[in-house]
Amino acid sequence: MARFKHYRFNSRGRDFAVGDIHGHFERLSLSLDRAGFDPRQDRLFSVGDLVDRGPQSDQALAWLDQPWFHAVQGNHEVLTRQFVEQDPQLNVRDYRITGGGWFLDSPPERQRLFAERLGKLPVALEVETRRGLVGLVHANCPFDSWSTLRAYLQGRLPPDPAVEDVFQWSRDRLKLKNETGVRDVRAVIVGHTPLRRPRRLGNVWHIDTAGWSEGYFTLVELSTMRFVAA
Repeated sequence: MARFKHYRFNSRGRDFAVGDIHGHFERLSLSLDRAGFDPRQDRLFSVGDLVDRGPQSDQALAWLDQPWFHAVQGNHEVLTRQFVEQDPQLNVRDYRITGGGWFLDSPPERQRLFAERLGKLPVALEVETRRGLVGLVHANCPFDSWSTLRAYLQGRLPPDPAVEDVFQWSRDRLKLKNETGVRDVRAVIVGHTPLRRPRRLGNVWHIDTAGWSEGYFTLVELSTMRFVAA
């Protein structure tokens, strides 16, 4: 499993990032249409949490099969693996409450298929743009340097369970209003925490605006780091 992925500059079209999807792919499709997204030349990068809560979670694999769609692994992707592996840390009741019923009620072979595929998503990725690298991780960057994050996920630093939790679960940057930012990268885009509007702390952009609930999907054009009305 490649825990870190690098994407070269898109010379043909635009690159976008989007916040948590949570099984609302039809709603996301409408947002992409309004933004003029062209799958023949544009790419869409997701901060994870493709599944749970929404009615189309089972479409996640079909989207991942598209050459223009790429995602990092969110905490809800981790929950599918924990259930299949019978991880004692998983509270199955809480998982159902937070939207995992579609998965828990699926046949075992279907559960294994989703858990395996979602478990192969990278923990972080980076995209080349005209103005420098843009990184994506689901919840938070556990290091003050993107180069250190890259080295850790590529196995060049010793594993640390505390670090693993930060990638997909931490809300500390928002709670502490930490504007320190992350070195060695132009911007880092995260989701995980639903907000009324996008928020920037240093060079870390929080873009989960609850398009899967009562909010809207925020699309960020990576070359300009501008929000696209969608």
